[in-house]
Amino acid sequence: MPAARESLLDAAYAALGRRPWSAVRMVDVAAVAGVSRQTLYNEFGSKEGLARALVRREADAYLAGVERALVSRPEPRERLAAAAEWTASAARGNALVRAMLTGCWGERLPSLTLSAVPSSSAVPAQRRADGPLPSPGDLVALVRDRAVASLAGPGGSRSEVAELARACELAVRLGVSCVLAPVGEGGTARLVRDSLATVRSVV
Repeated sequence: MPAARESLLDAAYAALGRRPWSAVRMVDVAAVAGVSRQTLYNEFGSKEGLARALVRREADAYLAGVERALVSRPEPRERLAAAAEWTASAARGNALVRAMLTGCWGERLPSLTLSAVPSSSAVPAQRRADGPLPSPGDLVALVRDRAVASLAGPGGSRSEVAELARACELAVRLGVSCVLAPVGEGGTARLVRDSLATVRSVV
């Protein structure tokens, strides 16, 4: 039932844009998605299950955007700048991505534990959502590691890969800092390019 699941997640995301998560009602989410409330419960198990699935989907979408950014430019420094710019842009447009990157969830968003919760779901996607959710540090590490994998050339020495990892982490952390203290459109990429130009790295 992937189509129904996506419709339910879309409806939940739209509802969260209009009201605090505490005021989002399962029956309304089901009605907007055009399915029964029982279908919603069969898919997610509970309102917390729905929230966890929504957070997992938004984290996956953010990371997919990072992957696209990392292949969008020919030069390594420009790739990292694009990934950082995507980070700031994604957080500006999505309260859940912002919360995941900063750890600042606020009263309007779901109150979730990041650790795994017991899951008896028969739905594989829900079992994954019931697993551990990424902390801000987890997301930084995931983006850093994806950047290193994207940029590391064959035959690089251990010290070169370590230097590349430091440059990638610097770029990611600069992107996250621009979530907390915005620098305007295009400013994140410029900040990353300028910062990487001043450090000794393989980028």
